[in-house]
This record gives sequence, C-alpha cells and structure tokens, in this order.
Amino acid sequence: MEFKFYLIKEFQRLKSQQAKELDWNIKRQLTKINYRIHTDAIKENLIPKNLTPQQISYVYANEADVLNMALFGKTAKQWREKKPDKNGNMRDYANVSQLVCLVNLENLNAVFIQEGLPQNERLSKLNQIAIQQMKILLEGNNNRLLREDNEKQ
Repeated sequence: MEFKFYLIKEFQRLKSQQAKELDWNIKRQLTKINYRIHTDAIKENLIPKNLTPQQISYVYANEADVLNMALFGKTAKQWREKKPDKNGNMRDYANVSQLVCLVNLENLNAVFIQEGLPQNERLSKLNQIAIQQMKILLEGNNNRLLREDNEKQ
C-alpha cells in the first residue's frame, strides 16, 4: 500500500513538472518567433552589403545585447562569465514577465531601428520602457498568473 502511494505521488510530480516545462517551452518559442521582426529590421537597416558573415553575426549579437542590457542589465558574455555552470543563455532562464517584456522590447527596437535612432538612444529608451513594464507586470492585482509563474521560476 505504501509503495502504491509513493508511486502515485511520483507520477503526479513528474506530470506537474512536465506541464511546467511544456508551458515554459511554448512561451520561449513564441519569443523566438517574434525575434524575427527584430532581426529583419537589423538586416534591412543596419547591415551593409559588403560585410563578411562574421561581421554580420557581430551586428546581430550586438543588437541582441542592446535588448539584454535594457532588460537584464548585462550582455550575454557578462552573464556567461557569471554563470559558467549554466547551459544556454540568460533568456533561457528568464521568467514569463521578462519574456513578455522582451517581446515588447524587440518590437520597439525594430521600430526604433527603422526610424534611424542611434544605438545609445535606443538602449536608453528601451531600458526606461523595460523598467516601467516590469513594474507593471509584477505589481498589478490583475496579473496574478504572471506573479504566480514568476514565483515558480
């Protein structure tokens, strides 16, 4: 009888963990799909035709770090140096509120790029927006689901 109880409890725990991972993976995939808007703006507005593939990669990484700095306050390299034991990147460890904010920042940065704003101005604006949005996402009474998800992270 005791073994059956433990077996049922373990099954429930595994199903719960699987559901959380699936939910998070879906949210992360949505942010990856949305990232295309951002990369297209970079491609159309910031990459000259005569760059090498390595230089092009640098432009994309540099722009990704604009978003990382605006939201997380550090570049991907800085995060990896502080978290050498972690696989993936800081976005893989972001909570739902951060991912929602990141999607918004990607869209806004794409617009700012198309408008021709310099990178330092874009970073400043995006950081102010990130701070404002994170406060809203974490404080509002009507955001119970976001807060609960953040507590689970």
